[in-house]
Amino acid sequence: MGAVPTVEGMTRAEPLGTSFAPRRRRTAGATAEPADRVRSGLAAAVRALRPLFPAGVSRPRFLRGPRIEAPVDAHPIRTDRLVLRRHRLEDADAWYRIQSTPEVVEHLPWPVRDREASREHLRHRVRHSRLWQSGDFLALAVEHDGRLVGDVSLHLRDVQPAERSVEIGWVLDPAVGGRGLASEASAAMIDLAFRELGAKTVTAVIEPENIRSIALAERLGFLRVAAPRRSSSITFAITPSLLAARRAERTAGSTGRS
Repeated sequence: MGAVPTVEGMTRAEPLGTSFAPRRRRTAGATAEPADRVRSGLAAAVRALRPLFPAGVSRPRFLRGPRIEAPVDAHPIRTDRLVLRRHRLEDADAWYRIQSTPEVVEHLPWPVRDREASREHLRHRVRHSRLWQSGDFLALAVEHDGRLVGDVSLHLRDVQPAERSVEIGWVLDPAVGGRGLASEASAAMIDLAFRELGAKTVTAVIEPENIRSIALAERLGFLRVAAPRRSSSITFAITPSLLAARRAERTAGSTGRS
């Protein structure tokens, strides 16, 4: 796979704009179901009132579309060296330090934030703690030796059982890069997606210049897939079978070297 970079990469999985939930197409001449008409009317009313809502207020759940069978809520995940947990406002200083680092924001759609804006951003992340409906976003803090060193996230894209997919994102403090911590945190999040959420695919969307994140995705077992037209980003994807094959390959390699 090539040399491991000295600083782990970062990629996006942010709740930006309107999430893209697949819509059912009606045949010509078909009329809307009463529930659909009510939902459409309520959605139109919410759009009309959107300018009056405070920034960061999301749509009510009953307007967000289909759900998975049962919600997946944030809970602590322990790996060999890390704890993945819900974000806390007590992390504000560490979070500001991480997202003020040029290497972190270089390839992310994040503005440069002052301390107050960074704290508000963290406040939103604290609330992103459940995956249930299309567009839901789950963000977990990455803790190493008792301090915040990064963030991993999942954005629920497709909820249909046969095509369920999530987009993963990772951010790691460059000060602790080069130790495989981003790989360890991301692998735990991929396991959550497959085992608890029942995802069939996990994707990662990375800018071509972000060579560290591309290297990390490839080490995790992701493969490049066709990206949407007119997109400058590279889309990677991994499935349970790909993940199992990659881990079996690593196990065989380790056994051969022992």
